[in-house]
Amino acid sequence: MDTLTKIKNRVYSFGDKKTDGNSEMKNLLGGKGANLAEMSKLGIPVPPGFTITTEVCTEYNDLGRDAVIGLLQEDVAKSVENIEKSMGTSFGDNENPLLLSVRSGARVSMPGMMDTVLNLGLNDDSVLGLAKKTDNERFAWDSYRRFIQMYGSVVLGMKPETKEDEDPFEEIIDHLKEKRHIQHDTQFTIQDLQDLVYDFKDAVKKRTGHDFPTDPWDQLWGAIIAVFNSWNGDRAKYYRKINGIPADWGTAVNVQAMVFGNMGDSSATGVCFTRDAATGANEFNGEYLVNAQGEDVVAGVRTPQQITHLGSIRWAQLAQIDEEERLKDYPSLEEIMPELYAELFGYQELLEKHYRDMQDMEFTIQDGKLWILQTRNGKRTGAAMVKIGMDLLKEGLLDEKEALMKIEPNKLDELLHPVFDPKALKRAHVIAQGLPASPGAATGQIVFFADEANKFKNAILVRMETSPEDLEGMNLAKGILTARGGMTSHAAVVARGMGKCCVSGVGALKISYKKRTLTVDGKVYHEGDWISLNGSTGNVFEGKVATIQPELAGEFAEIMALSDKFMTMEVRANADTPKDAKVARSFGATGIGLARTEHMFFEMDRIKAMREMILASTVKGRKAALEELLPMQRKDFEEMFEAMQGLPVTVRLLDPPLHEFVPHQLATQKELAEDLHISLEAVKSKVAELEEFNPMLGHRGCRLGNTYPEITEMQARAIIEAALNLKAKGIVSKPEIMVPLVGTVSEYVEQEKIIRETAETVFKEYEDTLEFKIGTMIEVPRAALMAEEIAKRAEFFSFGTNDLTQMTFGYSRDDASKFLPVYLEKGILPADPFEVLDQNGVGQLVKMGTNRGRETNSKLKVGICGEHGGEPTSVEFCYKTGINYVSCSPFRVPIARVAAAQAAIK
Repeated sequence: MDTLTKIKNRVYSFGDKKTDGNSEMKNLLGGKGANLAEMSKLGIPVPPGFTITTEVCTEYNDLGRDAVIGLLQEDVAKSVENIEKSMGTSFGDNENPLLLSVRSGARVSMPGMMDTVLNLGLNDDSVLGLAKKTDNERFAWDSYRRFIQMYGSVVLGMKPETKEDEDPFEEIIDHLKEKRHIQHDTQFTIQDLQDLVYDFKDAVKKRTGHDFPTDPWDQLWGAIIAVFNSWNGDRAKYYRKINGIPADWGTAVNVQAMVFGNMGDSSATGVCFTRDAATGANEFNGEYLVNAQGEDVVAGVRTPQQITHLGSIRWAQLAQIDEEERLKDYPSLEEIMPELYAELFGYQELLEKHYRDMQDMEFTIQDGKLWILQTRNGKRTGAAMVKIGMDLLKEGLLDEKEALMKIEPNKLDELLHPVFDPKALKRAHVIAQGLPASPGAATGQIVFFADEANKFKNAILVRMETSPEDLEGMNLAKGILTARGGMTSHAAVVARGMGKCCVSGVGALKISYKKRTLTVDGKVYHEGDWISLNGSTGNVFEGKVATIQPELAGEFAEIMALSDKFMTMEVRANADTPKDAKVARSFGATGIGLARTEHMFFEMDRIKAMREMILASTVKGRKAALEELLPMQRKDFEEMFEAMQGLPVTVRLLDPPLHEFVPHQLATQKELAEDLHISLEAVKSKVAELEEFNPMLGHRGCRLGNTYPEITEMQARAIIEAALNLKAKGIVSKPEIMVPLVGTVSEYVEQEKIIRETAETVFKEYEDTLEFKIGTMIEVPRAALMAEEIAKRAEFFSFGTNDLTQMTFGYSRDDASKFLPVYLEKGILPADPFEVLDQNGVGQLVKMGTNRGRETNSKLKVGICGEHGGEPTSVEFCYKTGINYVSCSPFRVPIARVAAAQAAIK
């Protein structure tokens, strides 16, 4: 029970005159609670309420339901009294009921991942009092049926029993609509809504075996506990996993007075953005619905309307609706409630300037009064992130360092994805038009269920609308297509956050989950059929559409230039071909940190010579085969050095065990025996001889070069000759020769001797010289421990963190997939150590190796060349460790550059 003494306040109030928190308290109050408190202090109309802190969520996980309710009971009762005084209503009163909303609120925005309950406090008696008090019987019963549906789903577990089944409440609604021959919820009569309430309660009794709870306090505690439980729900855990959010943060619970957007035509609800979340354009935009509650907008059950006049016209053009129809059925908020729109516009300007970032706001208009329910830094695409950051810099809201710190390095990956080829688009057949919810190009095969998104390598998830349960499938799919929902629907917001292409609100789609078909204008598309989505225009195409690489200019180039201004650690690339090297250079790499020579041996004309070398039984035979490989290697290095002219290129000598190069299938073994004019038995015998029990720890790396020095000699000659050939053409090369898998000083010394003697021989033959470096790859833990001795001879260290992780943990990369997912799910490991550098273990070897190496060689250059070199938190660790450069795959170079700059700024 030690945690009890540590927590001073479990509940913080906001709104009206009493506000305890502020925006700096996100770790304690969650993002939503902190921002509600901040808006209250700014004088923005926020419905009063209170926040139960994230620490209580941790207490709940430790102590359980009854203990936590006991700890909270007194504070919650006082806080509810404060809301009652502010609103002039009474919780649990049948004549003048206070209704509450109960929402989650983690430190960082997790849209739709946890649970919400609205209209809490209603029962068969208070609904009558609410109807009498508001003189709006329809509103009261509409709120009651919404409450039962939401509470039933969230707290009582009333979910579809199978994925083909409809939501049990929606099934009842659809049946009534069919019976009444109506399409929209707003067409329900008072009697319809009353029938729904009783049918909903019957459904709850049948499914759960219990009556729907009528006591408001029981309802409130049930909702609070449900929000705490949702922190560890499957969708929240998956969202945390893909976004690197720690499991021990917990969620806050926000309890707030209800304000109602469903009180008639003078009421509305909506979501808005201070800038375009898809493109970053400085345009206020959003969606709203008259006579609705907030869930209607994000769930996509009705087609929302646009907030601004300009947005409404654009939407009408996309939906192919004429101006007369638009004005009649889809007017903008700016047109029908101009004064309230002006007030909302003023708040969005105030909040963006206050937070100095694009805001995502939720609002409700209750009978002509505007309330702001939430503001948060808005989710945005990679392209929007870059544009907004640079625009805020130019507008003077941010300085250069702040603008750079607004960039999420990993989101830059979205800008590097292919886009549709304009030539191919001219030939493409458009089958439907929707809203451009999240930009990008996606081509894939149709799947209708999120849990089947892995059925195809490239899947397009097609749904009526998505829900938070679809999160994993959305993440796996190449693109998302929905029949319902607007630009602020769940599908749109989550897709933008993920950087996924999404087209929403395609009303022409007729989807049958049971038949697994999609019908458009009479044409039927089945599961597995190919379609393409343009998330920038909202077009849906039949079949595949060709893509091309995007042009990276404008704000992207400005962000890269800004990064270069602040970064002090270099960013190199891992590249094995001249093509990769050119891509790396175009992305701003300052050299090649790892060129793996073994990848050059697998082409058909080379593998034969390589196998001939392996099968040779004498040094003379091996040298003869290597003579065939020499010109091929030399040409590779010439092209690589030329692509990176003037920049350093680190070439790793042959690393993998020889068994990887020999054939293991009988037919291929026969072919090899015939080509080399030797017996099949000789080939089989050699293959068997090379087989290793644990090849990752076997005859590879420098062990191979020291056993067969002629291999190292050939590679060293190819590198030096290539550099001298280019020098003769006036092209500068900076080769760095890297000896792999060193564990002892002697291993390194033996290889260094071969390289230097070979270089001297080549210099004499060419009657010319050049500078080159020799260093080693630190990937064996012993090498890190012996770094001060190795550094007396080595000119550089490159930490191979992939193998160093493997050997430090004792995890095989090839087999870890069998247990790593379980370790991550159970919290045994905080992250996959092959994706995120283990700073406490492997990182300490990197730090130790760097420090010890520089004790005996002050000029020692140090880098890392594992895939961790492109992971932002690992890049920051490398900067703090004093490493000179990180090296990563070419397409991660921009990410590493921003991460390196941010590390320097921090």
